[in-house]
Amino acid sequence: MCLLDRKPELVERWLARQSAAVRRPSVTSELAASWLAASPFKRSRSPSRPRESREWRRRLGLLDEGELFMELIRDVSNELDIDVLCHKILVNVGLLTRADRGSLFLARGHILIAKLFDVTVETELEEAVKKAREEEIKIPFGVGVAGVVAQSKTVINIRDAYTDPRFNSEIDMRTGYKTNTILCGPISNYEGEVIGVAQIINKTDGSKEFTERDVEVFQRYLTFCGIGIQNAQLFEMSVQEFKRNQILLNLARSIFEEQSNLERLVTKIMTEARDLLKCESCAVFLLDTHCCEAILLESLVVKTSLSTCERKPLCRRESNNVNVEEILSPKDISNFKFTTVFELRSASQKADVYNPTVSDLGKSKLAQIAKYVATTGQILNIGDVSSWMNEDVTGKGDSVVARCILCMPIINGQKQVIGVAQLINKETGQPFNENDVSIFEAFAIFCGLGIHNTQMYENACKLMAKQKVALECLSYHATASIDDTTKLIKDNIPSAEKYNLYSFKFIDFDLNDEDTCKATIRMFLQCNLVEQFHIPYDVLCRWVLSVKKNYRPVKYHNWRHALNVAQTMFAMLKTGKMERFMTDLEILGLLVACLCHDLDHRGTNNAFQTKTESPLAILYTTSTMEHHHFDQCVMILNSEGNNIFQALSPDDYRYVMKVVEQSILSTDLAMYFKKKNSFMELIENGEFDFQSEGKKELLCGMMMTACDVGAIAKPWEVQHKVAKLVADEFFDQGDLEKLQLNTQPIAMMDRERKDELPQMQVGFIDVICLPLYKVLSETFPWIKPLYEGTLENRKHWQDLAEKVEMGLTWIDHDTIEKPIEEFTGDEDAKEIEFTVTTLNCEKKAGDGEGTGGVSTRRANGTTMGRFASLRKNRALGKSVRTRISRSLYAKSSSGSMNQEKKEANEDTPEKSEEANKTQTVVQQKTKSKLCSLF
Repeated sequence: MCLLDRKPELVERWLARQSAAVRRPSVTSELAASWLAASPFKRSRSPSRPRESREWRRRLGLLDEGELFMELIRDVSNELDIDVLCHKILVNVGLLTRADRGSLFLARGHILIAKLFDVTVETELEEAVKKAREEEIKIPFGVGVAGVVAQSKTVINIRDAYTDPRFNSEIDMRTGYKTNTILCGPISNYEGEVIGVAQIINKTDGSKEFTERDVEVFQRYLTFCGIGIQNAQLFEMSVQEFKRNQILLNLARSIFEEQSNLERLVTKIMTEARDLLKCESCAVFLLDTHCCEAILLESLVVKTSLSTCERKPLCRRESNNVNVEEILSPKDISNFKFTTVFELRSASQKADVYNPTVSDLGKSKLAQIAKYVATTGQILNIGDVSSWMNEDVTGKGDSVVARCILCMPIINGQKQVIGVAQLINKETGQPFNENDVSIFEAFAIFCGLGIHNTQMYENACKLMAKQKVALECLSYHATASIDDTTKLIKDNIPSAEKYNLYSFKFIDFDLNDEDTCKATIRMFLQCNLVEQFHIPYDVLCRWVLSVKKNYRPVKYHNWRHALNVAQTMFAMLKTGKMERFMTDLEILGLLVACLCHDLDHRGTNNAFQTKTESPLAILYTTSTMEHHHFDQCVMILNSEGNNIFQALSPDDYRYVMKVVEQSILSTDLAMYFKKKNSFMELIENGEFDFQSEGKKELLCGMMMTACDVGAIAKPWEVQHKVAKLVADEFFDQGDLEKLQLNTQPIAMMDRERKDELPQMQVGFIDVICLPLYKVLSETFPWIKPLYEGTLENRKHWQDLAEKVEMGLTWIDHDTIEKPIEEFTGDEDAKEIEFTVTTLNCEKKAGDGEGTGGVSTRRANGTTMGRFASLRKNRALGKSVRTRISRSLYAKSSSGSMNQEKKEANEDTPEKSEEANKTQTVVQQKTKSKLCSLF
């Protein structure tokens, strides 16, 4: 029976004593830190000194057999240093079995590697570790005594080693020591897997063989040793992970401290790698990823084709799995070009940097290996370079012969290969092991991020320099000429009354380009802004001409539109008496914002920029064009001789620029709809104090929108002409959407649906213009002309919408496209007739009577005379026409109110309710269309 079975009281006594003892601390970062801080040899409690060994064995000799066994188990169970643990195991096994010496092998895959070899009870730990590291012994599973034990998982007891075919006498012949008896057993973990093999040879008590008692003690002791070894290996892994994390953190800190110079960064990276992995030489090959100074801004957001996202995760390949010809003659390397190579040798602190030619890359074997790694994205570990390639391999200008190479791709955060890192020759002379590969792999990730960030930083600096040069060129060409500025300075500026600037019915059609600039300057003079803020008159003239020059010749959003918006703001401030709510600085900011609010408009709206993914849409995700208009305003102000704010104090300058920015952004109708309810709520609550910052911003935003859509309140002949300009610009965008995007534009931009524009104008007035002008005129009665003019124009648009419903066209088609096919009727028909007047058609001989030409329609659907787009058999009842023409704000006119009451009496309550519901739905749909439109 086993000793443990025969004396169970010893086991119980030992377990009780162990449970009362303090438990071993868990493996934490603190334990790892303390472990790192101490020398492993100081921690060792192995009998590594002769005096200590004798004293320790004398103390063990006082114990009985059971207590001795338990003490030896306790001794190894608390040890976490793998070297110390293996040494203790061999010494303790020698004591238990009276063995002369022993060896311990640890499994790595299906190979046994000698951890300690030929250790006696007198061998010191330092000596044993040094001996094992000087000569690494590898034994495959199934080969030799230890290999067979590892494969079969059984204990082998050999009485005569030289008669056993599994015994290899080569070591005996080399050392002169004769092996007689061998006892070899497997060391397994808790899952039953072999993690090592222990082997002892020759008895010291004169016996010629290991007894069954020795085998039993040996086997049971190794069972406990397996658990201890596994714990020590786990702890060693945690310590290595802790060390690696500390190294990578220090690396990351040092890398990201150096982001301005690529050469210094790569040199620092290679120095860290060389010192970390103890290698003789290090090299970094950087790929050409087209990140040069000639790159355009748009190409920065385009992913390059050189990406590893299509391949599997990084694969590690040993040299014996890669054919040399596969590296020297890769299939396709046309897309890979190394632009810069950095080499750092062990005796140097500065890297050699050169730009290789095609010839250099073709001659260098190291470069060819790097190209293979860059092409495949694989980690290549070559253990013996010379025998593998059948030649010596050196770097450029380097006398060091590459014995072993570890080569790995460098990848940035976008999974793109941006380079290759090579480590050459470990200082120990051994090949790079799995731990080296693991550390270098994590190391390469940080290197990739650092190199990529530095490249992006350098490119950004170059792009900023290019942008500065471009701005200098643009400011020169976008700034008014000296001759034009001199002429405007010398010209006489007519009065505001001559230009009718105080009126909400201002018309710019009769003004030439010079007069538009003079009218603009008159507004600044009339508001006393030039004197108040010490604006040099020549700077003001140059700035006005520069702003005018930076408007594109689009059909509506051009300089004339900016002038009208600024004049409406001037009229609101002066005639509408809104200046009493504003400071002089805010008046200056509002006028500047009105003149600049559509700078460099391209005739397309924000939705078009987003759909086409234009550079503007990439720069600004919301209020795209409005942000661009403000940036153009800033660009002009920063151009030489154009800064009208140059005399302002820093605080005033910051404030007026804030007013300008917020005012320009407020012209985005999406912003208007967001702020409208807040403004309406203030007015409903009886708020008339707009001096606080938030309320003033709301008021300025509403005033900017009122001025931006102010053309809707102009006299009818002006409003009708402006509407045609807007329609032409919208239709041009619709044509672009069909051509570029292959999509159907919305109705307001579809040239095929131009006859629906009057009804959409009615919706635009009802949803945006009338509600805004109504609340402003009720709060500030002096701007009521805007509300009244809009009401009057709504009647005209509604009348045209009804004509369209009857089959007529609202506009003469030759201003937009060729006329639509005309219809002619039976001239002999004699039925009830009624006439309608077409719009903007000059009276010609042969036309019917009445202004603009008359067309006659008979009850049977035939026509007489000339008018376009007549639809046969299309008649509307009176109630239907009433529902279409009824206005939400007609009650403000007594005549309209009486007419509405009269028509309401004729209709039934059900019809009236239906009309209200129909109008509400139309308004909601119109609002959603307008939000997408603007």
